[in-house]
Amino acid sequence: MTAPLTTQAMLVSDPQAKTPESPSAQNRSGLARVLFPAITLLCFAYLYQRLNGAAERDGMTLLDYMTDVFATVSWGAWAALMVSYSIFYFLIDTLVVSRALKWFVTDIRYRDILPVRASAYIISLLNEQIGKGAMAWYLHKRHQVPGWEVGSVMLFIMFCEVFYLLAWASIGYLFSGDALPPVFALLPWISVGGAVVLVLWIAYFRGWLLPNNKLRDKTIFHAFRSARPIHYAAFFLLRSPALLAAVFVYTVALGLFGVQVTLLGLLPLLPIIFFAAAVPTPMRAAAITFWVVLFPENEGQMAAFGFVQHNFFILFNAAIGLLFWRRAQKDLFA
Repeated sequence: MTAPLTTQAMLVSDPQAKTPESPSAQNRSGLARVLFPAITLLCFAYLYQRLNGAAERDGMTLLDYMTDVFATVSWGAWAALMVSYSIFYFLIDTLVVSRALKWFVTDIRYRDILPVRASAYIISLLNEQIGKGAMAWYLHKRHQVPGWEVGSVMLFIMFCEVFYLLAWASIGYLFSGDALPPVFALLPWISVGGAVVLVLWIAYFRGWLLPNNKLRDKTIFHAFRSARPIHYAAFFLLRSPALLAAVFVYTVALGLFGVQVTLLGLLPLLPIIFFAAAVPTPMRAAAITFWVVLFPENEGQMAAFGFVQHNFFILFNAAIGLLFWRRAQKDLFA
């Protein structure tokens, strides 16, 4: 299952689609090849400077400093916590996909979505968006779902995830805004802007705004044309248990690393860090950097925490995918 196969499957359903060789696609690909390595280098340079400075203040080498940080963690308790959370997230994530497919395309049983959702985590090691593309291709081939329609469902999920994280960040800001770094004062303005964009987006695809515009009629926007405001609200409710569980898990895990934080104090921060984790940088360098920036008094602990927390999560999810890999192959090629 690869992204090019996803594109080919969708082209069967929508002959108006651009091919992968279009100049605009090539330009975006070239920009990504330069941009993300540059972000990665900046992140690692910043982390090295902060961690090396912290080690020197303690009169230690960087290696000894980080060894001490890792030695203080109760790894058994941390692993049990993260394994439980990863399994819970997988179940909620699959539920969201199955419900979205039922809303906009066809009703596929939850247990039949489990293998493809799990297997896509393996591909998501490289990029989450490619993983969703692989799911679209699988569903097209296995369940004869029109390629561009199921692709539109994946776009709907990715679109809603942005606003769901922004909504929870805004809710967290209402409770603990005074304790956040000054830059978070921008969050209410971003939230208002996001709300306006969402209202205009829904109005456009429901035909209330620019009713004569034909862009919305393209098959790739099928899910957005079909979605009513209740579907956006339902997505928020279905996805939210995973975020709330993450706030609890990350709060407890931070305590295991020697950093004390409250649930309400972490609520506005975690969605922002999840945005950073979605940036395709090696070892989730952008997310690790955000932890160090947001907790500058605990550079070593936060760098270690961010590294093991995010990378264990994606690696364990990929391990779940391996458990379902043979089932997915059997479903697809039998």
